[in-house]
Amino acid sequence: MSAEAADREAATSSRPCTPPQTSWFEFVLEEALLEQHLQKPSPDPPPVQLIVQFLEQASKPSVNEQNQVQPPPDNKRNRILKLLALKVAAHLKWDLDVLEKSLSVPVLNMLLNELLCISKVPPGTKHVDVDLSSLPPTTAMAILLYNRWAIRTIVQSSFPVKQVKPGPPQLNVMNQIQQEKELTENILKVLKEQAADSILVLEGALKLNKDLYVHTIRTLDLLAMEPGMVNGETESSTAGLKISAEEIQCQNGSSSLHFTIDEERLAGYCQACEVLTSSSDDASQQATPYSQIHSCMKSGKYQDLVKIFLEDNLTLSLPEQFRQSVLRELFQKAQQGNDALDEVCFKVCVCNTVCDVLQGRIIDIQFCQLFLKPSKEKIDFLLEVCSGSINLENASEELKRKMAGFLKNLCLGMEDLQFVFMISSHELFIKLLKDDERKLLIEQMRKRSPRINLCTKPVTSFYDIPASASVNIGQLEHQLILSVDPWRIRQILIELHGMTSERQFWTISNKWEVPNVYGNVILGIKDSLTRDLVYILMAKGLHCCAIKDFVHAKQLFAACLELVTEFSPKLRQVMLNEMLLLDIYTHEAGAGVSGERPPSDLISRVRGYLEMRVPDIPLRQVIAEECVAFLLNWCENEYLTMQVPLPLVQTNPYVKLGQLLAATCKELPGPKESRRTAKDLWEVVVQICSVSNQHKRGNDGRVSLIKHRESTLGIMYRSELLSFIKKLREPLVLTTILSLFVKLHNVREDIVNDIAAEHISIWPSSIPNLQSVDFEAVAITVKELVSYALTINANNHFWLIIQADIYFATNQYSAALHYYLQAGAVCSDFFNKMVPPDVYTDQVIKRMIKCCSLLNCHTQVAILCQFLREVDYKTAFKALQEQNSHDAMDSYYEYIWDVTILEYLTYLHHKRGETDKRQIAIKAIGQTELNASNPEEVLQLAAQRRKKKFLQAMAKLYF
Repeated sequence: MSAEAADREAATSSRPCTPPQTSWFEFVLEEALLEQHLQKPSPDPPPVQLIVQFLEQASKPSVNEQNQVQPPPDNKRNRILKLLALKVAAHLKWDLDVLEKSLSVPVLNMLLNELLCISKVPPGTKHVDVDLSSLPPTTAMAILLYNRWAIRTIVQSSFPVKQVKPGPPQLNVMNQIQQEKELTENILKVLKEQAADSILVLEGALKLNKDLYVHTIRTLDLLAMEPGMVNGETESSTAGLKISAEEIQCQNGSSSLHFTIDEERLAGYCQACEVLTSSSDDASQQATPYSQIHSCMKSGKYQDLVKIFLEDNLTLSLPEQFRQSVLRELFQKAQQGNDALDEVCFKVCVCNTVCDVLQGRIIDIQFCQLFLKPSKEKIDFLLEVCSGSINLENASEELKRKMAGFLKNLCLGMEDLQFVFMISSHELFIKLLKDDERKLLIEQMRKRSPRINLCTKPVTSFYDIPASASVNIGQLEHQLILSVDPWRIRQILIELHGMTSERQFWTISNKWEVPNVYGNVILGIKDSLTRDLVYILMAKGLHCCAIKDFVHAKQLFAACLELVTEFSPKLRQVMLNEMLLLDIYTHEAGAGVSGERPPSDLISRVRGYLEMRVPDIPLRQVIAEECVAFLLNWCENEYLTMQVPLPLVQTNPYVKLGQLLAATCKELPGPKESRRTAKDLWEVVVQICSVSNQHKRGNDGRVSLIKHRESTLGIMYRSELLSFIKKLREPLVLTTILSLFVKLHNVREDIVNDIAAEHISIWPSSIPNLQSVDFEAVAITVKELVSYALTINANNHFWLIIQADIYFATNQYSAALHYYLQAGAVCSDFFNKMVPPDVYTDQVIKRMIKCCSLLNCHTQVAILCQFLREVDYKTAFKALQEQNSHDAMDSYYEYIWDVTILEYLTYLHHKRGETDKRQIAIKAIGQTELNASNPEEVLQLAAQRRKKKFLQAMAKLYF
């Protein structure tokens, strides 16, 4: 042998020898080989390939002596192959993520059907008809596993699949692919037909409160040794891999030992479902931007859509692709003839563009097209979006640079000087660009080459025109209108007054409004600069207060107070009064909402205002009104009844009303002689609600009577009283005034249905001059008051009963039932406790009975007749005789506990020949807990249980 040959042989013999791949039939011949193979670090062939090989061999058709193709025989060899495939899947812990990734739908379908078969699930049985809780744990788990896979496969099949680029055509391979495709389609068709049942099975699994077991290699071996067992109750059914009830339900939303949760995908599914389903509990769940946008698109509220996009420019929660898809949909709707959407398309496009700018993305061509013909409105909206999309106090320098660059490019790209000026004089532009940057921009605009527009004459660049005083004044006035910084306002006014002494700058905006009582004093200031400054600071402060921007309002008022303190004690007191009102608003909108009492200093200032005796001070009525409401809301009844000065009560109607309300509340509940204050309050309100009659002679000579809705006889107008009441929040005060108006409503002569209310007995029972009261206005007031009261506390059962009575009196029976049921629900933990008898009085029950009767729900009538202190058999029997009932009829029999009514039902159905319904009644009457010989406690418990279930069923129907 040559040296070269020897070296070659030595090299060959030194290479590592790759062991041959184990063939599938070796596992059939040697039972222990499979477990040894699966325990290897990298078994070859891998587990999933083994499953394919085992099932492929087990499903091969056979050929008989006549050369006819026969289904695979059910022999020992094929059973062993199927069992081996199941063992491999058990080794993989039935992980659907692993199995779905490597096995085709037909193979996995065959595998799971074999699992159902070996788990003793009878073939042909509909899984939805099986009670999972009664099955052996491994059998139940096999059903769950199959139905989980079914739903996952349906969902996965709905996703688009990228087509694999085909190689050179091979006829046998193409035939195999086509066959597998057809087989997959057939399986999917069946799975989709059974999808509803699969969902019900999985929903039923959520109610299981026991652990289940999934087959392991050991339990499958046990099954193989127990061929005679058909019911699944073997050692193998309670052995295996334990899956806890918590893991089955996956309530914790995170990965566990045997289940892996794709949290991002789950969050995506939740978000998609939230968009498609409208929540009924809007107060407790805040909608996501996705669901809000979906709702706007569906309802056509496109202006709200713009608001959502603008708000998202700050939060940046919507992806770029989603924003673009919404815009595309809007463009499509606009192209279909909805011209009103053109403006919305532009606004959404602007929001998207500004978002792109801040994110450093390229500006979309759509924005450039829409901005070919700019207008003042378009520029205004663009600047509004730019201002609302960046918080200059917290924004990074990079964000500011991006926004500044966008605005500079806009200026450089515009021909119309007016639009250039609108952008360059805007507050945001001035804050973003430093002086040297603005000068550089001016230089750039001077140097830019003139553009030729064939439609118009060339326009001289704005920056080539010498700056005139009028241009500077206009720019400063624009800044003055926008600014809420007191120091900046002062600086601008100083500059303006240095340019011209002829203008009254407090008149430049029609939005600057100061109450007339203050205006005369302010406009009497001789110095024009001081006059302008005081007027504008107060007007801007009042505006900020009105829009609940209390921080800026306080800064503006403080600056104004500091200014007027130097020369006018009168205006100083005015500003102190306005700052008191501002502090009341601030507390009520902030800490007051959570029930935190105001600081004692604020209460003292409120009292001080009411007691103030400074002559010639202009006063706004609203401040006194708010002060009295503030004291009532914080239960300062002692002060209002005992300490408030008498002259103030005599001169200020709100103080008088507050004192009467406080005194009446203070004495509730009290002896009969304490109702004097209630009578005084009654007389004041009756007078306010009285009409003044005037006679007027018409053109025909006849005299007609005119009724004036707003009476001038009382201490205030009815509208003023209603406005004052809507500032109140204290429950007892609201209950008292509501009770008064309900009583006033009930004293009407032609009233058919009284309205119930708390403390109604404290009011007088009659009015001397009944014709003078405007009862129509009283009825309107009652409706408005109860609606307002329920916005303060929607769970006050007495207020809910009043609302129900109002609907009952106006023949709105379904709405009345809604509120009667809601009243009971809120005071009984949704009927899990007994409804207090002072809530469901006999009068309330009788009204509920009448509502049901007029809605043709006659079985409900009969059941409610049991709720009365004395069962109304006459009404119940008459209702049950009705055959045209719009309720669930015999389905309600389980809620009847009165044996007499059940006996009557049995007789009635027998008489009519209604055998099935008679049997239902007999079944209901035959329950042992309704036996008359039972102790009273047992009978009461049976009645209470049925009351609870019936009222809960009614609530689901009417809520």
